[in-house]
This record gives sequence, structure tokens and C-alpha cells, in this order.
Amino acid sequence: MFRSLSIVFHNGKQFIPDIRGTKLAPPFRGLPVIRRVRADDKKIAAFCPVGAISTAPLSIDLGKCVFCGECAFAFPEKISFTSDHIISTNIRERLVVKEGDELPVRTDRDVIRPEIKRICGRSLKLREISAAGDNSAEWEMTASGNVQFDMSRFGIEFVASPKHADGILITGPVSENMARAVEICYEAAADPQIIILAGTDAISGGIFKESSALQRDFVARHKIDLYIPGNPPHPLTIINGIVDLMNWD
Repeated sequence: MFRSLSIVFHNGKQFIPDIRGTKLAPPFRGLPVIRRVRADDKKIAAFCPVGAISTAPLSIDLGKCVFCGECAFAFPEKISFTSDHIISTNIRERLVVKEGDELPVRTDRDVIRPEIKRICGRSLKLREISAAGDNSAEWEMTASGNVQFDMSRFGIEFVASPKHADGILITGPVSENMARAVEICYEAAADPQIIILAGTDAISGGIFKESSALQRDFVARHKIDLYIPGNPPHPLTIINGIVDLMNWD
């Protein structure tokens, strides 16, 4: 007992107690802000290397954005990135942040499927699928369960078999070689067969979206329960998004 207490005293608290209020320091980039100031919107949109910025009104699609920050570096009077890491949502359109928006990107609890609320209120098992990912989002998924972030305290766990899972969490752009594997895992998962897309690659294809090696029919055919943006998404973004999907108070 004394040895355990001495370890705690020496190391301090290693976990993050407040997943909502914790402030993340640069270089982390969270929710962008687009100000209502005069600027050449077409020039700003053309500056984005992945086509995540649109005009009329000027907007940034977090499902396509790779959070490189180049737009904020080039046009700081118009665009900046905040430290708001709670940016997951269950409505795809809400990932589009428009000029002058003051509302945060959040999960709409009113449209969460009733069966998710009924079955997964305090426990959620997921099978993570790396569908041709670059391993960055996968590393963050692993980090979500470490001693600092400890998502298991909320009843969230990744399991080895889809047969033991309530749904799947996909990272990566979904290549043709992985398309059937994603389908098999989904079919094997138990009800309510939740589908979560984690990271820009999974949501839109990211920098690989024009590649002929992708096969994203699965994403197009199924209802997605949660979008977790980021390139890769931060562990706190991941945990907050899944916790909100579980409809925690």
C-alpha cells in the first residue's frame, strides 16, 4: 500500500480528469473561426491544398480539412484555429464551419438512434478497422486508452473481434483491398451496429480522395453515427465524441 501511495505521490495524477475543460496548447489546432472581414474569398479557397475551403459564404469543411493551418498562416485576419477539441458530430453538414459561425460543432442528441441510447448508455465496445490508414489515427486511438486519457473509465473499449462489438470505428480512406473486410466486420458486429468514421481520411478520403485505389461504397451506403474530424483526431476529440454518442449526461 505504501509503495503504491509513494508511486502516486512521485508521479502525480497521470490521467486527465476533465475531458471537457482541458485546454490544449499549440501546435494543436481545433475548431476554426472565420471572421467577417473583407478578404479575397476565392484566393483563400484556392490556397487550400485539399479543397476543404468553399466560397459564398466562405467555409471550411472539417471532414476534408487536414488541419495544416496554411490558411490561417496566410490569412490570419480572416481565419484562425482555436483550441476547442470537442468537434465531433453525428450530422455531416455540421462539419462545415461558415464565416461568422459562433455555434460550436457538437453531437445532436435528438438524432442519436434510440437503440444506441438504449443499449450503449454506459458501455460501448468497438472494433477498430484500419482501412488503409497511415497509422497516425490508429496511434491516437491507442493513446485514447492509455493512462492519461483512459477512455475505459467511460465504458469505451476496443475489442479484438467484431462479434464482441456494438459497432465499428473506421480509420483510413477505405481502399479497394479493404472494402470487403470493412463490410465483413460490420456484418459481424452486434446490434446496434454503430459506424464511426475517425479522421479526415475516413470521413472524406482526405488527400487520397481522388485515388483510383479507394473503394468508398460502404461509407456512401450506410448511415454514419459519428464523424470524428482531425488529421489525426486528438484523443480528447475521440473520447468526447464517443461519450456524446453514448448520450452521457
